[in-house]
Amino acid sequence: MMLSFVSFLSFTLLFIHGGSTQPPFACDSSNPETKNYLFCQTELPITQRARDLVSRLTLDEKISQLVNSAPAIPRLGIPAYEWWSEALHGVSNVGPGVKFDGTIKAATSFPQVILTAASFDPYQWYRIGQAIGREARAMYNAGEANGMTFWAPNINIFRDPRWGRGQETPGEDPFVVGKYAVSYVRGVQGDTFQGGKLHGHLQASACCKHFTAYDLDNWKGTNRFLFDARVTVQDLADTYQPPFEKCVRDGRASGVMCAYNRVNGVPSCADSSLLFKAVRGEWDFKGYVTSDCDAVAIIHNDQGYAKAPEDAVADVLKAGMDLNCGSYLQNYTKSAVLQKKLPESQVDRALHNLFAVRMRLGLFNGNPVPNPFGNIGMDQICSPEHQILALEAARNGIVLLKNDAKLLPLPKSTMSLAVIGPNANSPQTLLGNYAGPPCKSVTPLQALESYIKNTVYHPGCDTVSCSTGAIDKAVDIAKRADYVVLLMGLDQTEEREALDRVDLFLPGRQQELIVSVAKAAKRPVVLVLLSGGPIDISFAKDDPRIGGIFWAGYPGEGGGNALAEVIFGDHNPGGRLPVTWYPQDFTKVPMTDMRMRPESSLDYPGRTYRFYKGDTVFEFGYGLSYSKYSYSFTRVSQNNLYLNHSSSLHTKETSESVRYKLVSEIGAEICDERKITVHVGVKNNGELAGKHPVLLYVRHGNHGNGRPKKQLIGFRSVILSGGEMGEIQFEVSPCEHLSRANEYGLMVMEEGRHFLVVGDDKHPITIII
Repeated sequence: MMLSFVSFLSFTLLFIHGGSTQPPFACDSSNPETKNYLFCQTELPITQRARDLVSRLTLDEKISQLVNSAPAIPRLGIPAYEWWSEALHGVSNVGPGVKFDGTIKAATSFPQVILTAASFDPYQWYRIGQAIGREARAMYNAGEANGMTFWAPNINIFRDPRWGRGQETPGEDPFVVGKYAVSYVRGVQGDTFQGGKLHGHLQASACCKHFTAYDLDNWKGTNRFLFDARVTVQDLADTYQPPFEKCVRDGRASGVMCAYNRVNGVPSCADSSLLFKAVRGEWDFKGYVTSDCDAVAIIHNDQGYAKAPEDAVADVLKAGMDLNCGSYLQNYTKSAVLQKKLPESQVDRALHNLFAVRMRLGLFNGNPVPNPFGNIGMDQICSPEHQILALEAARNGIVLLKNDAKLLPLPKSTMSLAVIGPNANSPQTLLGNYAGPPCKSVTPLQALESYIKNTVYHPGCDTVSCSTGAIDKAVDIAKRADYVVLLMGLDQTEEREALDRVDLFLPGRQQELIVSVAKAAKRPVVLVLLSGGPIDISFAKDDPRIGGIFWAGYPGEGGGNALAEVIFGDHNPGGRLPVTWYPQDFTKVPMTDMRMRPESSLDYPGRTYRFYKGDTVFEFGYGLSYSKYSYSFTRVSQNNLYLNHSSSLHTKETSESVRYKLVSEIGAEICDERKITVHVGVKNNGELAGKHPVLLYVRHGNHGNGRPKKQLIGFRSVILSGGEMGEIQFEVSPCEHLSRANEYGLMVMEEGRHFLVVGDDKHPITIII
């Protein structure tokens, strides 16, 4: 059977608890000088403390603090600080802020974000963020991290299936991505799941990135540094911006990263309408804004947007950026001030934001041990609780795509098993990108061997690229086995940062290997795909000799065991795809085209399930289970929504003579009063217990004219035993969930019939204006 989790832990933890080093801090009470510094007086407001500190700095000292590797200021007792650390799905050593070369050798490696999102479980997302935040603080408390500002989550929309970094995101739906952002940020920063309990103190700092309309890395000669994303105000309003607004407004993230690319001609880091007007103004952002690394240099050196280096520095600081990942501000800010291109007050403004965040992290409160989060110890890193959570997240994310004739789960009485494929025994592939060293490592092959003693393995291909293979040997092994599991797909050589795909097929000879093995096997085979992005596997979907298909993303350190549990029925799969799986034909659409909505006259099919008009391999939200679930609307609090209560609200008409009102004119109070409570009955019609995400959509009765085909407005998981019936409740906020962006980028509520949809059941809601 499966390896004992506890016994496995006992020899796989990769760090030891030895003597720790105290982390650096300012305002040491043993230094009598600190009594004279207002910035050390913890009873004062942080804004006042930050202003006091900045007022004591020389211009050279100020400029030194505008870059990610901020040096110490010894005369004020301020230690060095590293702003750049990474924690996308676990504390990582990708940035310079964290290294695993001391006492601590590893951290819990959760599934890559795209698979975590497939659980559609915000509370689990929160718990993962919480675990990452605790491990991050523990590393800092142990003196083995140089900063606590982590540049995650990546909340760009997974707009195009070829994007190499789509694996880092929660998928293509802005509502899901926004929910993920809020859950992760609250967890990392030490807030409650419901939010609003931070009171200024941060466990660690999260950063929403990459702002905005960033979702192309390097495709057919177009790279992210030079790309100018041409985006309509309508698409900005209902696709690209909502996750960032949620991350800032609801998640209260303390960091935002502006992206490399330009948006409608203006570099993101130099766009005051984005950074000042939207982020700080409309969304009430209170944190710091960092550039992506070397993004400021690129504005002058590559994009040619700024004529001189000093112009680039002035552009970004005046636009609202505070921190430069890189050295450009260190090199050119002083000359920009001396040339009077930049007032020193803009430097001060940026530093107020930067020091305020360091103060919220408790780094200017004296000895951190008695302060909030100061007692989080190394026992939190790679703790059994966190590793169980990593396993649970992998289980709940894995998506069952096909199960012909109930081939799955495989019987545990299987006499012999063939495991074939280049991803079967590769621990690194499980992790995805932006991963640190994991606490433990169990490959799918090792986990499957713990179920079936007589397991024979062959990689089939030399690597995932599968340019050469030993297909004949794999076929011979498959012929002799009772069952065959193929572990195929992609890895970081095929999709990653700075590498987008050009097609959606499996690389090299992988398809040939799969088909050959399936032909030779005694029974239909099981195909497991590891990948971040979607793959056109139409051949496997339609082949009766391929009886079962799983997508397992990059499932993290618990992924091998999770896969084995699902394949042999110790866990009933319930994950759902967070992205549309397009056919190869979609690649005729240029990746550089940012439009979400289709244009039939130009043979442009649109993007994502909300707008795409074309064939799919698998739809967004698709996912099977070993059980079959059915749904019905059991109670809806109101069927008619009246917005004709006030003659002071201006009623307008669309070009189709559909009456509408602007959400901004309706007001928050009326929006709250009109909330709709929706009860949905769910039944597990199978024999196995399972955790099942229920997705609630809305669609407008009047299709076309830029309206989404449908829009996800709620999702909740329910755990039901075989044959059990349950009921879950959704709260529909009409102004948020029943509105849409018009062509001017304004959110409107339109008169007419809308339909709530869950599974095959639908319920009408009529808006009356």
